[in-house]
Amino acid sequence: MTDLELIFSMLGEASTTEIVTTQHPEGFDENKDVAHEGGKIAGDARKALEKKTGKEIVEKKNYFPPENA
Repeated sequence: MTDLELIFSMLGEASTTEIVTTQHPEGFDENKDVAHEGGKIAGDARKALEKKTGKEIVEKKNYFPPENA
């Protein structure tokens, strides 16, 4: 995972945590909705940076070796 992939992942998690502490969702469905909202914040930020730089943030490289290698 690259630094930027990690940063955007952390942004999604932190955003979700902040939303939870202010909205106090209850139950699976409400928490799922909050998780999607936090993920959307990170996704929107990632897309904005990709648009500005003209290059993708998410690497297509697989860091795990093939099972039969």
